[in-house]
Amino acid sequence: MKGIAGKVLMVDLTKNKIKVIEEKDVIYRKYMGGVGLALYYLMKEIKPDADPLSPENVMVIAPGLLTGSPAPAVPRYTICAKSPLTGGLGKSEAGGFWGPELKRAGYDALVIKGKADYPVYLKIIDDQVEIVDASHLWGKTTAEVEKLLKQEVPRSRVLQIGPAGEKLVLYANICNNLAHFNGRNGLGAVMGSKNLKAVVVRGTGRIDYYDKERLINTTKWVAENYKEHPLARGLHEGGTAAGVAGVNAGGTLPTNNWNENYFATADKISGQIMNETILINRKGCYSCPIRCKRVVELEEERFSVNPELGGPEYETLVALGSNCGIDDLNLLAKANEMCNQYTLDTISLGMTISFAMNCFEEGLLTLEDTDGLELRFGNKDILLRLIEMTAKRQGFGNLLAEGSARMAEKIGRESYKYLREVKKQEIPMHDPRVKTGLALQYALSPHGADHWVAQHDPFFTQPDSLGMEAIAPLGIYEPVPAVDLSSDKVRLFYYTHLLVAAYDCLGVCVFGYVARSMVPLDMLVEMVRGVTGWKTSLWELLKVGERISNMMRLFNIKQGFTKEDDRIPDLFFEDIKTGPLQGKNALDKEEFDRAISSYYKMAGWTEEGVPANSKLKELGLDSFM
Repeated sequence: MKGIAGKVLMVDLTKNKIKVIEEKDVIYRKYMGGVGLALYYLMKEIKPDADPLSPENVMVIAPGLLTGSPAPAVPRYTICAKSPLTGGLGKSEAGGFWGPELKRAGYDALVIKGKADYPVYLKIIDDQVEIVDASHLWGKTTAEVEKLLKQEVPRSRVLQIGPAGEKLVLYANICNNLAHFNGRNGLGAVMGSKNLKAVVVRGTGRIDYYDKERLINTTKWVAENYKEHPLARGLHEGGTAAGVAGVNAGGTLPTNNWNENYFATADKISGQIMNETILINRKGCYSCPIRCKRVVELEEERFSVNPELGGPEYETLVALGSNCGIDDLNLLAKANEMCNQYTLDTISLGMTISFAMNCFEEGLLTLEDTDGLELRFGNKDILLRLIEMTAKRQGFGNLLAEGSARMAEKIGRESYKYLREVKKQEIPMHDPRVKTGLALQYALSPHGADHWVAQHDPFFTQPDSLGMEAIAPLGIYEPVPAVDLSSDKVRLFYYTHLLVAAYDCLGVCVFGYVARSMVPLDMLVEMVRGVTGWKTSLWELLKVGERISNMMRLFNIKQGFTKEDDRIPDLFFEDIKTGPLQGKNALDKEEFDRAISSYYKMAGWTEEGVPANSKLKELGLDSFM
């Protein structure tokens, strides 16, 4: 087969054993790569009752089918394991350059089992694979480790955890190239629990493609035309940080733990101000001309910010900024750098801090509980200290490191009204009361509240919009209002959820492809053909997405999840409290419940949200029943 290595690297850290297996061609056609291949091995290798932080947990890392090819904006790889934060499926994608490097080293996936007796790192140089002592790296931050490992393994790419992963912070993430992250779900803690500090890869091989020229021409087309596409151009110029001002103007910027939806000083932390002050460069991922990543640098009396660690995205500016009542851009840039050094998920961290602030202001936490820190909204002086305490599990930081859901269990039921999570994962910084498809995303995401398991509603509200034009090949021809929760919205969510699942199998970044950006669906199909030589179709890609959706559901059912977990915080059934939309937009609970039931039916699931046997047989998932 073209476009694949045909090999999977299996590492058992407990037994100190390494082996390579060759996989059947049909497995690649059925699951392709990325999340598909990762799930296939995860479900084969892990026991349902495995403790997420025990040696019995399994971590699988798999680049997408297209990752490493000359095609545009396909840099991504998936990491899957059982999540210590949610207790269900842990799944996270990242871009950068590490995924393509693993493919060039000759592997389509890496399966890691067991636990080393002491800190180690995995060194992969093509077919030379070693488990190496990493005791000298343990306790060091990402920038320190990157420098040391680049000296030990020149011209390599480094995937690693920081101190937060070592200390098993339940929302620790994983970093590659210092500025690209597998966030959410606490997969960094899984790596830490295995005493695995890093995976260092250098690949010198070449991947054989069916039609390389076709792929190169596609990338050239994107490079020549992305500035003509408003969404792609906007991502290059402003990154995701550009969304702060617009979301605030629309009256839905999470503020003070979501108790408010308008931040009077949001302009101080906006992407525009970043561009005018601390932004020094824009960077991108492998083979992507859009270059949406921010690079910031800062030297001031209080602190400095290292540009090697990137810059804050929208989620970080809001989660640690407005949602904690903080409007100091330089402070947030430093906070982002610290989170990147320690490998902390900024969404969960910001939401956990804002929850604690809410509890403190309501008298549910005292100075005695918080080590004397005044956890009040807008208190800039404590943010960096809280980040350090959390990453190192010091004092009150030990409780913050557990996440907001477990913190609420410790504080008591009175605190639950201030909790904003789904499946124990903190919600992202987008309000489903103004784009209701996000309510379905939050509720039905298999890995806890997530804002990219489907496309976002505003792309599809106008008949002549770029989104409607892009999505027509899926059979969606009529626009759907942003605040609709009818069967039309459920269908839009369902179809685009399958599309995003297929993207995750291919290694596609949603910032490069429709509906979020410019590369159309017919061109994506041609890229799969150009890489593999398959006579494939959009229908086949969506069926792969459907297969993955059902596998994720099956995984969670085996961990004890039920339809009762498909919910959203009660907050969203209340009107927005402040700003331009004050007193409006509460979701209707009965309508939401009907939408969930409608989704089950469209997906071929029972009323209890369990994939029907006939659906699983149709998708060839009999062995996982």
